[in-house]
Amino acid sequence: MQPTAEQRRWMYRHMVLSRYLEERIEALYMEGKTPVFNMAKGPIPGEMHLSNGQEPCAVGVCAHLTADDIVTATHRPHHIAVAKGVDLDAMVAEIFGKASGLSGGRGGHMHLFDAAVNFSCSGIIGEGLGPAVGAALSRKLQGKPGVAVAFMGEGAANQGAFHEALNLAAVWQLPVVFVIEDNAWGISVAKQASTAVPRNDARASAYGMPGVHVADNDVEGVFAAAGEAIARAREGRGPSLIEIETARLAGHFMGDGEDYRPKGEKEGLQSRDPIPRYRRQLLDAGVLDEAADAELVEQARGRIEAAIRFAQQSEFLPPEAALDMVFVGEMS
Repeated sequence: MQPTAEQRRWMYRHMVLSRYLEERIEALYMEGKTPVFNMAKGPIPGEMHLSNGQEPCAVGVCAHLTADDIVTATHRPHHIAVAKGVDLDAMVAEIFGKASGLSGGRGGHMHLFDAAVNFSCSGIIGEGLGPAVGAALSRKLQGKPGVAVAFMGEGAANQGAFHEALNLAAVWQLPVVFVIEDNAWGISVAKQASTAVPRNDARASAYGMPGVHVADNDVEGVFAAAGEAIARAREGRGPSLIEIETARLAGHFMGDGEDYRPKGEKEGLQSRDPIPRYRRQLLDAGVLDEAADAELVEQARGRIEAAIRFAQQSEFLPPEAALDMVFVGEMS
């Protein structure tokens, strides 16, 4: 399956949009956290997990999805949220903890929910697998269109929830696609030190579903694999598993010293940054020219700056709102 010229430009545009969002978030996040890193300081307190380098995973999959399709993502969710069409103003406001955020500022960047486009994510490893299977089951039982896609890191493939979700999806032949973003590191533990198989797509055969591996963070390789898996799900032929070899260009979280990486690894990954690689590919193919690229980048930056202004100008919830949306039972 080959993407059209418009689909290729769409994927590149959303990769650029996601990357610029994270570059701006990174700069704002670090305010007040130096010279001694303290994640409680600055306008965005708490942990921050950037997805730069993993953009091909998001756009290659989401290019095939509509707002009716369900996506569950991980604690590293920005690229997927952008590609799924999550409201950028409300998303950035949520990251800033503002009342105009997706959840009124209560969830932060690891817990983004946008019902308008059926997107959710969680800071708990493997947490999105069960809900994705449940969403796919609901679609099937109600005879409604729509597939579910569960994104996860390669570390989640060693969780019990992974095996339970794949087994149940296969037993009931549900319209769900499992996508593993293999960036080779589970926090600071290398994949080969934690996983019994070299590639997790091999595990699909144990559950009677297709397993596909996409090498080298290849945008159009992801597009092709996802297109086939999603079409299969829409046709009622059951679940699929895709493992994508991708790269985490930053640390596990902002402030991570990354001492666990072998010398030279990070520099090698950055030299193969997927965005300039895909830009060059599109220019060479005549799908993009220099002027169109400059305009696209400028529009992406303008959109992100507008979302940041919206977030910065928004108000925080009042302190008493801490008791809202909390179940309080009476004690006898």
